[in-house]
Amino acid sequence: MIRIVSTPRLEHLESAARQAREYVRHSTADANEAFGRHIREVYVTTDRAERAEATTSEVGAILKRAMQELAAAQQELLLRDIEIRQLREELESGPVEGQTLTVLLHYGEPHTIYASREEGHADAAVHGKPADHVWGPRGERSARECEWSCEPFIHDAASNGFRRAFMPSPEPVGGAA
Repeated sequence: MIRIVSTPRLEHLESAARQAREYVRHSTADANEAFGRHIREVYVTTDRAERAEATTSEVGAILKRAMQELAAAQQELLLRDIEIRQLREELESGPVEGQTLTVLLHYGEPHTIYASREEGHADAAVHGKPADHVWGPRGERSARECEWSCEPFIHDAASNGFRRAFMPSPEPVGGAA
């Protein structure tokens, strides 16, 4: 088949080809611009995801430490609760006739009261008395002459209080025997 093309037809085809090339050039530029925007969005989204993952890891580590601290605090609270119950029971039981307390004296002045002599000795060790110190009777020395001494006191129901377990021997008045 032979087709005869006229000049106006050729001009029209050339004009259509130019328009098509112009359309392709604009479409390519728009596509490149859209692709660039898409790539930038991918980078921004990837960065956000990486930061979110890092933050999640940090928060997980912080939460783990907080849970460990909470467990330790709960354990401490439980121990304190048990100790408080024991102290309440001891307080509610009231003093018993013959029950002894130990008073830690520092140069004759009361420093602290303890339920047992061993607790008094242990506290004296905290205040500088050697832990292996052998506690013995004060003898004739006054309590004010001893840096640290432990004195036992016994509950006396008649006086509704405590008295010394070992009363010092009365000193003679005016040299009388």
